[in-house]
Parts: sequence; structure tokens; C-alpha cells
Amino acid sequence: MAEVSNDPIYEVLKAMQMRLGTLDEGLRDVRGELKGMRISLQAQQVQMNAVQADVGNLYEAFGARDPRLARIERRLDITDAPVS
Repeated sequence: MAEVSNDPIYEVLKAMQMRLGTLDEGLRDVRGELKGMRISLQAQQVQMNAVQADVGNLYEAFGARDPRLARIERRLDITDAPVS
């Protein structure tokens, strides 16, 4: 009876182990890139929130100036007469 060798199985397993190692490294790289993207998106969101707050503050400031300007125009009698 012929002797059966496990060498071909070991070779296949070695090749599979090398490929899994390569996949593991690639997965680690992808995870690092995703983490970097998440951090970048969070920073952009913080900046966007700051810009929105600034715009809100500007609207509030201009809104507070409108009644004062109207009062000054009335006192100087420089208001536009309504057109009929």
C-alpha cells in the first residue's frame, strides 16, 4: 500500500496563512483610513457649527440695529414716505 503524505495539505495551509496575513494588513490600513476620515468629518462638522453660530449672531446683531435705525430716521425726518 502506498504511503500518504500530508505535505500538499501543509503547502496549501501555508499559502492560505500568507494570504490571510496580507488581508489582515490591508484591513488594518482600511481601518486607519476610515478613522482618519471620521476625525476629518468631525472637525468639519465642528467648523460648520461654528460658522452657523456666527451667521446667527450676525442676524441677531443686524436685527437689533433695525429698530434703532428706524428711530434715527424718524427723528431726522428722513424716512421714505409710503407710495400710494
